[in-house]
Amino acid sequence: MKLPTADFLHRLADAADRETVSRFRKKLETTTKPKEGYRFDPVTEADREAELAMRALISQEFPDHSIVGEEYGVTGAGACQWVLDPIDGTRPFLLGIPVWGTLIGFCEQGRATAGLMSQPITRERFWAHNGESWLRTDNATTRLTTSACTQLSDAVLHTNSPEGVRRNPDVRFDVLDATVKMTRYGGECYAFAMLAAGHIDICVEFSLQPYDIVPMIPLIEAAGGAVTTFDGSRPENGGRIIASANEELHAAAISVLMRGR
Repeated sequence: MKLPTADFLHRLADAADRETVSRFRKKLETTTKPKEGYRFDPVTEADREAELAMRALISQEFPDHSIVGEEYGVTGAGACQWVLDPIDGTRPFLLGIPVWGTLIGFCEQGRATAGLMSQPITRERFWAHNGESWLRTDNATTRLTTSACTQLSDAVLHTNSPEGVRRNPDVRFDVLDATVKMTRYGGECYAFAMLAAGHIDICVEFSLQPYDIVPMIPLIEAAGGAVTTFDGSRPENGGRIIASANEELHAAAISVLMRGR
């Protein structure tokens, strides 16, 4: 079975970057997709062209692999599957805020084994391949390691939007929020990358699609972190997702979130 190299992940990211960077902070026409709980879920030419560029390379190099993408759905079938989000964070992309990223994930037999997040404006690449997580900047390439935080009272918590908290009253996010050292919002996929890099300790998200999380799973796990659904199941199918710096902190956070259930 032919499997992708780390170099191929970067080729995909290079192709996507060419489509996104040239359109960043430009006036773009947008369309809106229906999405439960959101008034505005935009799609732009940058989203569509970046995904098409990546799909073309995958189809050429791995014609027997299936592809799941946010903009163009599922093509093909098989044990090897690519999972693509050309711009995770289209709203901040439109606002000129560089917390968006291109997400590229790879699954074997339904399990995420490689992934990459490209943030071309800050010129950062976060990726995981062969059980190791890395960050490349203009100046250096460094191995990623999650933080050593094991106490909720010392932890930095992130969730993308208070809307998710309001729509999930059965989850004790308020208690977790009151327990941790600090809670921040609005980091999109960049927050998961910061967890893998050791700057954030817990990320909680209430409604992720596979293309939102699959690329980040190997990045977090290979850096030493844990990522599951709220009930502790594998996260590849998305849904309500929690990621933590380590297993001890993960168990403590889930215990608080799901207390009384």
